[in-house]
Amino acid sequence: MQMNKTILITGAAKRIGRDIALAFSDLDWNIIIHYNSSKKEADELASQINSTNPDSAKTVQGNLDIAEDVTRIINKVIDMYPSIDLLVNNASTFYPTPIEEISEKHWNKLIGSNLKGPLFLIQGLKENLKAVNGSIINITDTNLVKGVPNYSIYSAAKAGLEAITKGLARELAPNIKVNAVAPGAMLEPPDVIWSEEQKNKVIENIPAKRMGSEKDITEAVKFLAYSDYITGQIIKVDGGRSL
Repeated sequence: MQMNKTILITGAAKRIGRDIALAFSDLDWNIIIHYNSSKKEADELASQINSTNPDSAKTVQGNLDIAEDVTRIINKVIDMYPSIDLLVNNASTFYPTPIEEISEKHWNKLIGSNLKGPLFLIQGLKENLKAVNGSIINITDTNLVKGVPNYSIYSAAKAGLEAITKGLARELAPNIKVNAVAPGAMLEPPDVIWSEEQKNKVIENIPAKRMGSEKDITEAVKFLAYSDYITGQIIKVDGGRSL
């Protein structure tokens, strides 16, 4: 009897991570829902998935900024499942850091969640991924190519994540594929609501003439998850805005 595949999604309680979790549950995968502070949402998502696919969803808590938490996440995941077919590094911290206000605290938080945490998760789960010729998909950002004022640390972290995507694609081949999905104009940042005027101004610069959605990112993740001959690539999902 063939075992169901297993996916670990960081930052899976809300938004893009939640949509990925539900989509892979529909494909009968086991789902590991990582969260940091969104326990209520993570538990509700696990319950929703388990109501359809019993005992297929589990949760794991941890702050990716903290090395001890990352180690605990790795150990708990390995205890849950002996192999991991897909790791999606989706969790992200996003806020402005104007040059006058940058502090080491900002650096540690933004680099921790967007770059350091994902790298050490990969290191800790490498053998579990290798055992099943698994895949890693990192969620980055298409805006890096143009430069984003006031977001220099966030941009550096996401650029670093793209760099390790390419480097590890070569280092971990042929047993593990490593790719990235780079969203464009998708959603408002957490706790921000754009006016129709703001949205329309963004849409003017998108050839596809619409904002993206969680589903657009999920479809790209699914495509890469089931592709056997793609590695080291950054897939831009931005409606053509970066052209």
